[in-house]
Amino acid sequence: MLLRIFRFFSIFPLPVLHALGSVLGWLVYLASPSYRRRMRENIARAGFAGHLRQAVAEAGKAIAELPFVWLASDARIARRVFVKDYSLVEQHLAAGCGIVFLTPHLGCFEITAQRVSHDTPLMVMYRPPKQQAIKPLVEGARARGQMLLAPANLSGVRMLAKFLKSGKPIGILPDQVPQEGEGVWADFFGRPAYTMTLPAKMAKLGGDAPIVLTYAERLPRGRGFLIHFVPFTGSLDGDAAQQARAINAAMEQLIAGCPAQYYWSYNRYKIPAGVAAPGASREAA
Repeated sequence: MLLRIFRFFSIFPLPVLHALGSVLGWLVYLASPSYRRRMRENIARAGFAGHLRQAVAEAGKAIAELPFVWLASDARIARRVFVKDYSLVEQHLAAGCGIVFLTPHLGCFEITAQRVSHDTPLMVMYRPPKQQAIKPLVEGARARGQMLLAPANLSGVRMLAKFLKSGKPIGILPDQVPQEGEGVWADFFGRPAYTMTLPAKMAKLGGDAPIVLTYAERLPRGRGFLIHFVPFTGSLDGDAAQQARAINAAMEQLIAGCPAQYYWSYNRYKIPAGVAAPGASREAA
């Protein structure tokens, strides 16, 4: 049933889907007090409260565009995708070195991996959806082209490491809250957030593989997506917490360029099960 619904909406032009998404964003925002509170708190903490109204609409667009992104033909999608500074990626691919792509929950993050996997095999870390009904749909959409999926567990980490060491690129969502033992507390927009240590570890395992930051900016009036490729210029020296903070700082810079399109309703500051709250160990001492 759900697949038929997605197929039906996938035939709609992207401008129509984005228009419907704007309405959907406001309906969800007005209907859910907890959603509304978290979005307002997160965007205000980051200093982008002036973008709240646009962020509400953009959040709805992120949902409404999924049928197009997941099920539209490659030709239709290609007409709506534009790239900026892709020469950076081409240089790394030509050098035969692995690349660690970091894509935050910014813009249409679903489409960035699709674009890269058109040119080269790409392995991305994947966490199955909680709703089993949409699992076949999501996995089928994310395995298009030369894209390969690695589960978000120890086995998947080994798959990523092996793939990267062979000189091929991998993709990670660096602002996804990890599970116990897979992260450290590091500031994100001025507040401690449990942050994965995997990006820095992968870069080191890949022989200091280059890190490329990427996100797909949603263009106005449904014109499509502009995918940005940005070199990581931070330092991965220091301990795991310092490395995680460097990654978070890079994410903050990306978000500042397109603040209305970040996933502000995400519970980025939650405390995973089994993880001590930030500062708890110091207080106990």
